[in-house]
Amino acid sequence: MHEKTTQIIDEVKKAICGKDEVIRLILKSVLAGGHILMEDVPGVGKTTMALAFAKTMGMDYGRVQFTPDVLPSDITGFSIMDPETRSMKYQKGAVFHNLFLADELNRASSRTQSALLEAMEEGQVTVDDQTYALPKPFVVIATQNPSGASGTSLLPDSQMDRFAVRTSMGYPSLDNEIEMLMNRQNGANPLNEIQTICSVDDILKMQEETSKMYVKYRVLKYIVALMDRTRTHKMLSRGGSPRATLALTSMAKAHAYMTGRDYVIPDDVQAVFSPVMSHRMILTPEAEFKEVKPTDIAKEIVKTTVIPKE
Repeated sequence: MHEKTTQIIDEVKKAICGKDEVIRLILKSVLAGGHILMEDVPGVGKTTMALAFAKTMGMDYGRVQFTPDVLPSDITGFSIMDPETRSMKYQKGAVFHNLFLADELNRASSRTQSALLEAMEEGQVTVDDQTYALPKPFVVIATQNPSGASGTSLLPDSQMDRFAVRTSMGYPSLDNEIEMLMNRQNGANPLNEIQTICSVDDILKMQEETSKMYVKYRVLKYIVALMDRTRTHKMLSRGGSPRATLALTSMAKAHAYMTGRDYVIPDDVQAVFSPVMSHRMILTPEAEFKEVKPTDIAKEIVKTTVIPKE
């Protein structure tokens, strides 16, 4: 199934110009069974990216535009009396899709944000003491405007830790922006040109193959050593959790899978360390005062951590 990954990337690129690294990172996260947080200014193509992936990979797609008045029951569903049977009937919420786009998640109330916690971690929701499984695969792509923008609030740490990666699209280059305009000449919509490359069963098969990638003991030691550095770094008040260790391992497997190998090497771990860890590391007040960036600390940790020998 590895060959499918190249075809998926080529199809998504029809709608998204010049963001190859972001496309590859999102695909790695899907293969790893993780969720994606995209933090960026409005209008750079976050929603188009999600739509392109849903269409290319044949996934059922759902979207919620989060605002302060969106309720938890809008996400998870609710029970209602059926007048014919006189019994309570469950109505599914918006989260019941293979790919769920949580648009501007940081505009929602904390109660509504927490409605996604169980879904993202366990692939299920619980309503009125009844548990309902979400469709497989299940992927959340959440977008948020930069913190401090009007009407936004910071996502809680428990929510942030459930995202496998955080990424940003950024503004396109001049050439890419011209290409974007050319692709939309005469009212054309590039999304209409995207072909479905695989089915939901294909995605599950690729996820299974990714999870079975071989990881040597020394690579596992390297992963744990990197994680330990985040917990002891003088500029960090909090490092990666065990959940982060699992996410880093899964993403390294996905990177190796897309490279065409059936085993993981330290280069795979290094390639995904920053997007996996940058949103999980909590800076100390001193680091914030010095305007140190988590991505810079991630690069320093990768550069200075010794790779265990055979």
